[in-house]
Amino acid sequence: MDRIDLFRIFIRVVETSSFTRTADMLNMPRSTVSTAIRDLEIRTGTRLLARTTRAVSPTQDGKKLYEHCLRLIADVENIDTLFRKERDGLAGVLRVNLPGRIGRLIVAPALPDFLSRHPDLSIEVGMTDRAINLVEEQTDCVLRVGPLQDSRLISHKIGELRLLNVASPAYLERSGIPLRPNDLTSHHVIRYASPVTKRVEPWEWMEDGESRSILPPACVTVDNAEALIACCLAGMGLIQIPSYDVQQHLQNGELVSVMPEWCAEPLPMSILYPHRHHKTNRVTTFVKWLELLLKRHVLPD
Repeated sequence: MDRIDLFRIFIRVVETSSFTRTADMLNMPRSTVSTAIRDLEIRTGTRLLARTTRAVSPTQDGKKLYEHCLRLIADVENIDTLFRKERDGLAGVLRVNLPGRIGRLIVAPALPDFLSRHPDLSIEVGMTDRAINLVEEQTDCVLRVGPLQDSRLISHKIGELRLLNVASPAYLERSGIPLRPNDLTSHHVIRYASPVTKRVEPWEWMEDGESRSILPPACVTVDNAEALIACCLAGMGLIQIPSYDVQQHLQNGELVSVMPEWCAEPLPMSILYPHRHHKTNRVTTFVKWLELLLKRHVLPD
């Protein structure tokens, strides 16, 4: 096994903290992973990983080697496509993950134009509202909306999503129009629960520069944006939603904005990617294209 392969395996072990998960991801026997790490430690003359019964973690020397390996592998991947890029554009496979509605409504319709400029590039697109593990699911970059949790990833904030309070005309005719957040105690909202943690998001608004929240009555709780909008259209209650998500419904009168002066704080929108990929040409090019696309469609000035 050459040193580049050893470095790739070492990077995976550090990022997954597991020989077994690394073997599964790379489709090789666990014994091969163990042998590769042992060979690398012999080559470098130092202990690279601290092993316990539950996990492995890099030693101080291992952390130094990991940083060097990241840069080396990024350079190797760029070299692999350097001259082909100059002739034909980007090449290889790019794996991305997007929130469901942004992926379906904004990105997917624009992909043909992007791929026409890079015919040797293949894109694998995942669309989900859950926060995936980029390393374990071998994803090059992900678009996330909301506060970030994983500090190990490289993040690039591209803007903020404005949130609206909306309801259907039928619901408002039946229940009245709320004018202030306190009015929501006599209304119904449609609650959104995280698909991962099951935590129910409260109803939020900004007041005197501070974020405030309550948990109004609800008759239905959902765990994705599609269901949230569908229930609102069906007249089941009020929702808080990014403005781009309901723009068409507002224009055709299916939904109505309420309490515009009592909206929640805008949500940050960021692109995340693992450290080892942050300089590859295909990731950098796609991220720049995606940022421009989103600023045109969902992040207007």
